Amino acid sequence: MTERKPPGVPFDSWVDKQIRDAQGRGEFERLPGAGEPLPTEVDSTYDELWWIKRKMAREGLSVLPPALALRREAEDALEAAYAAPSERIARRIVEDVNVKIKDMMFKPPPGPPLGRKPYDVEEVVQEWRRRRAQPLRDAEDGRPAPGSP
Repeated sequence: MTERKPPGVPFDSWVDKQIRDAQGRGEFERLPGAGEPLPTEVDSTYDELWWIKRKMAREGLSVLPPALALRREAEDALEAAYAAPSERIARRIVEDVNVKIKDMMFKPPPGPPLGRKPYDVEEVVQEWRRRRAQPLRDAEDGRPAPGSP
């Protein structure tokens, strides 16, 4: 920790002295990124939150508006329902995401609109059945299952 600025010493010269003393002690030599150019995004306008965005990217975080996050969740839920091991689980996955979609339809958050309506559970289950039956029909016809060598 540095000492307090003495009275009567101009702030600029006091700061310069602190920097020179730190350089003399070698405190700037082992900093990460020393000697490397500062990363800049070419063709980008100044963004006040650049450091937050960079930190989030480094930490692997992302924040979507609630409607976009639910849209992504709904798409993932539909794929999970199609891949579910049983019809009961597929129904539960679709019904759970439908509750969230309906909540957002009636209480929209700020941000872009959801642009999604609840899934028809029976339609999803019918597609689930069709996808389950397809490899069986292919095996009966002697054709290799999709994705097999």
